[in-house]
Amino acid sequence: MSTNTIDTFKNLGLATTATQTQQKQTLGQEQFLKLLTTQLTHQDPMKPMENGEFLGQMAQFSTVSGIQDLQASFKDFAGSISSNQALQAAGLVGRYVSAPGRQALLSAGGTVSGDFDLPSSSASVKVSILNPQTGETVRELNLGSQPAGSTPFSWDGMDGNGQFANPGVYDIRVQADIDGKNTALATNIKSLVKSVTMGSGNSALQINLTGLDPVKFNQIKQIL
Repeated sequence: MSTNTIDTFKNLGLATTATQTQQKQTLGQEQFLKLLTTQLTHQDPMKPMENGEFLGQMAQFSTVSGIQDLQASFKDFAGSISSNQALQAAGLVGRYVSAPGRQALLSAGGTVSGDFDLPSSSASVKVSILNPQTGETVRELNLGSQPAGSTPFSWDGMDGNGQFANPGVYDIRVQADIDGKNTALATNIKSLVKSVTMGSGNSALQINLTGLDPVKFNQIKQIL
């Protein structure tokens, strides 16, 4: 027997199994109605089935069937959303995005930029660029007084001596004087998307950033 013939029988077997499964589901409804009709036909005339009891059985069956249909529809809907997110995420490769992070990658001759949110106005805002290995301050950017809201910052790649810093990953720290207290603020860093890792199960889509830790797709603040 040829390979094509064997494959044909396998395919027919799968089709038969699927048809039998569908018939079983349909037969379940038919059996229910047949049993209900038989029950009504042979009920005790002196103790007929109450309308409420009759409707209750119908409602129970309808509820179970409705829940099964709803679960199937929701599964299809969830699959559609996941596919749509995957297509959107794949389109980010090679583009810059803004995402939460405490580190930034300085390329040769490049710059670093990002932003942070001020909960209220501040008389003094400072951005510190640190060497992640030694903790040494490479450059300090004094932004002065800033209003509440999203505040951008940019580092030209120069150290405190006016020399180009070595390419690599640097820590970014933002501190602001808010209501008389020195407050550390979270930062969003502009980074290049290198690749995308598809989620499996309950895992979310993962965006892999060049030289930095990955972030989840839903953490992306802005596509630049």
